[in-house]
Amino acid sequence: MPLPASLRDDGAIEHFALRFIDRTLPKAEWTHAGHFAAALWLARHRPELTAPDAIRALITGYNEATGTPNTDTGGYHHTITLASMRAAMAHLGNSPADEPLHRVLESLLASALGHPGWLNSYWKRETLFSVEARRAWVEPDITPLPFS
Repeated sequence: MPLPASLRDDGAIEHFALRFIDRTLPKAEWTHAGHFAAALWLARHRPELTAPDAIRALITGYNEATGTPNTDTGGYHHTITLASMRAAMAHLGNSPADEPLHRVLESLLASALGHPGWLNSYWKRETLFSVEARRAWVEPDITPLPFS
């Protein structure tokens, strides 16, 4: 899957992540690839923002700024966010330290994680989309994640 123009080089990924942080990123750009681009950039350049409470604050604030309500049925989802952050951080950790971030993103998206439904291998749908999983971390109920 080719990267969108907004994510094709490291400068573009940085610009994307900074617009996410300052809440100016258009909602239409907040895609599966965009989520992972932001996660990778944060993990490499702003790891303090990857802590569970910090990433929750970033995403809920971004959602509010783009008109997306954070409710029990939409908006921020804690389990999906933490699983995705762990996946991105593990993928980044398995890449050479000097690997350009857009190449890390390309390889991550070419992996099983690149499929938007990748979480369905680890959680039953009813568990993953429960109110409990949206509000707090819920352990996988099919098989453990292959990364911590």
